[in-house]
Amino acid sequence: MPQKPGRPPRGVLTQALATPAGKASYVRALFDEIAPRYDDITVWLSLGRDAGWKDVLVRMAAVTPGERALDLACGTGDIAARLRAAGADVTGLDLTHRMLRLAAGKPELAGMRWVCGDMLALPIPDASQHVVTAGYGLRNVPDLRQSLREIRRVLVPGGRFLSLDFTLPRQPLIRATYLAYLRVVGGVVGQWLHGDPDTYRYIPESLARYPGAGGVATLMREEGFTQVSWWPLLGGLMAVNVGQARRTPH
Repeated sequence: MPQKPGRPPRGVLTQALATPAGKASYVRALFDEIAPRYDDITVWLSLGRDAGWKDVLVRMAAVTPGERALDLACGTGDIAARLRAAGADVTGLDLTHRMLRLAAGKPELAGMRWVCGDMLALPIPDASQHVVTAGYGLRNVPDLRQSLREIRRVLVPGGRFLSLDFTLPRQPLIRATYLAYLRVVGGVVGQWLHGDPDTYRYIPESLARYPGAGGVATLMREEGFTQVSWWPLLGGLMAVNVGQARRTPH
């Protein structure tokens, strides 16, 4: 049995996110810590909209029955379950063993394939997936460009990639208000549930360092994706990035 990561140290969030290695270590320990509360937290912080956004993501994936799909940062399996219901042959991948154990324990997900792996080095064969999805995953990787390269590698030519995540509004005042809201709410919820306000302050701190949906779209084009676009949700506070793996070598 893998050793459980230690609880993220208190008061070190800013320092932890300052380097790729620090972020990788912090994220692994953080998600192990919050795994039992993960489903509830996504509902609370999204004001109950999370399920609808995931429905949109899977509809946009336009899965054909029998296609192979890989759900990255699968957590407890919400998107993976929707992909399977749409007819895909699904593998769920997450960095955190505890998340995968919770997903595998859900009766409705019985028989699903689960893989513990890193989005920077996917343990998945080249050109083997028709669809790759990520729910709140790209924002958490320490090297976004490398993660996109790995996603491109495992997609068949013409395969689709879709990512759902927070993004930053373009207007400076709205952006600042949004981040302040997430810091306050995250701090209160983190203190209440875990005795550590930094637990959910991770979301706005990671978001402040994230290029947002537009920046992700630019990186996707640079890393060999075509038909790249992004779609705002919740008035531009959330977004779905979409792209296809290039059909021929660049």
